[in-house]
Amino acid sequence: MAVTLPGTAVAQGIYTCVDAKGRRITSDRPNIECLDRTQQEITSSGTVKRVLGPSLTAQERTALEEKERLAAQERSRDAEEKRRNRALLQRYPNRAVHDKERSLALAQVDQVIASAFQRMHDLTAQRKPINLELEFYKNDLTLAPAALRRKIEENDGNMLVQKRFIDDQDVEKRRVNGRFDEELVKLTQLWTMAGVAQSAAPASADAASATAGTAAKY
Repeated sequence: MAVTLPGTAVAQGIYTCVDAKGRRITSDRPNIECLDRTQQEITSSGTVKRVLGPSLTAQERTALEEKERLAAQERSRDAEEKRRNRALLQRYPNRAVHDKERSLALAQVDQVIASAFQRMHDLTAQRKPINLELEFYKNDLTLAPAALRRKIEENDGNMLVQKRFIDDQDVEKRRVNGRFDEELVKLTQLWTMAGVAQSAAPASADAASATAGTAAKY
């Protein structure tokens, strides 16, 4: 006896299959006895209209859904990568623009380092009268008054802070260079794909605009 599958409308045609016991079953709708195997839908003239694949088990359905989820994530990553590439090309239409921004970024860090060195220079100047006063006590801190010891400790502490700050800025310069180096690897590929000359900027604003337009393909 044929059973209507849940969610399956009654179809026009004949469905036939061979079940697990080797019996051929024919009905006017998909056969529930053949959920685990293929079925054929045959027209009234006897030709095969379509072949229905076996229904998925819960485990198979879960596996298929996971596969589709991973595929969707991959498509999303690809779309995001293309968006980032377009943004990079729009921001850096050629090598000259990228090099200029790197130089500006490094110059800002250098200005901060220069300020720290100036502060160290000032601290060194402030230390001279302190050292002269300490000479009165034969450079023996144990003999110096508390006020003088505090001045020395404060000067030493401030000098150490500036040295550490300069070390941190050296790390920042390496980070900035690393970021621009990483960008340059990607940009070199994108510029090549876009047909951009990497040794010179576009001759005009129109050329830069055309480059940005080309980037929309990537």
